[in-house]
Amino acid sequence: MNALTFGFIGLGLIGGSIARAIRENLPDSVIIAYDINHDALSDACSDGVIDTALSSVDARLGQCDYLFLCAPVQKNDDNLKTIMKTLSPDCLLTDVGSVKSGIHETVRSMGLDAQFVGGHPMAGSERVGYVNSKARLLENAYYILTPTEITPPEKLNAFRDLVQTLGAIPLILDYRQHDYVTAAVSHLPHVIAASLVNLVRDSDSPDGIMKMIAAGGFKDITRIASSSAQMWQQICLTNTDNISSLLGSYIRALTSVKSDIDNHSRTALYDLFDSARIYRDSFIDTSSGPIKSSYSVTLDIADEPGALAAIATILALQQISIKNIGIVHNRETESGVLRIEFYEEASIEKASKILGARGYTVYTRK
Repeated sequence: MNALTFGFIGLGLIGGSIARAIRENLPDSVIIAYDINHDALSDACSDGVIDTALSSVDARLGQCDYLFLCAPVQKNDDNLKTIMKTLSPDCLLTDVGSVKSGIHETVRSMGLDAQFVGGHPMAGSERVGYVNSKARLLENAYYILTPTEITPPEKLNAFRDLVQTLGAIPLILDYRQHDYVTAAVSHLPHVIAASLVNLVRDSDSPDGIMKMIAAGGFKDITRIASSSAQMWQQICLTNTDNISSLLGSYIRALTSVKSDIDNHSRTALYDLFDSARIYRDSFIDTSSGPIKSSYSVTLDIADEPGALAAIATILALQQISIKNIGIVHNRETESGVLRIEFYEEASIEKASKILGARGYTVYTRK
């Protein structure tokens, strides 16, 4: 692939990660960026990720081969109005939002749909900002592409090739199908997780017993509730119909489950958990979905001074980075006293072998 010029309006977690992946995989590329956070731009220059930091959305962005709209969704309209007069007709315009209908309607109204392909890298983190961006965030993650009805095939194919070059897995969908699918597997789970956390908060005793023992399964299914409140507010306000429709179906399902529990319906309750288990076990064990996998192991350690520090030291000496480490107080759903979370899947096997050779009993998690 020849050297290309990439522009970014917004250099947060996703924009920064895409820019890093471009720099890593296409080192000869020219990358220019604008962000309201001047520290992010300064850091990106210092890191060698971008070549030029812009103080405003200006004409230089219009000459890019690819222009990524990575600012908050509500800012895209203004940014497009600013840039459209100088936008090269050869530039492929894309975004990274998790709701596609709005941006497609906007580019159509502006007459830009012939050079637009919506983009949604299905990767993320509870942490935000350029400081938390990393090139490997895109690795083996689905990157959904939503072309318009008049996107030239050669532009779509070129973008698909670029996504593969960055280590992601391109998946082409109609933008309306995208919004319904992500409402089910990403947006609704965040609504449910946040609601469940707040239910436990409101139901807890004054001394916080529920909060104290919450762990295992509860922490796993509510982990995504730690995500950006502003981002999820905007998603609910822009993918309203799909989320509301699926939420209504979920409420009806919960009402049915409540009835089965109230009526002690043995068969119905068994079928509920068994069918869910079978379908859940059929999922591909991958981090390419919108809700990122947690790469972790648990192990048994002695309750004695220095035991935890010894584990951390062993892994550090083997260049294995630890994302999080802590004692599992509620072990109803998992074995092991100590839980260690890693940044990448490869660390699980490596850490398991090293710790196993040292005599530790290690439990990998599904």
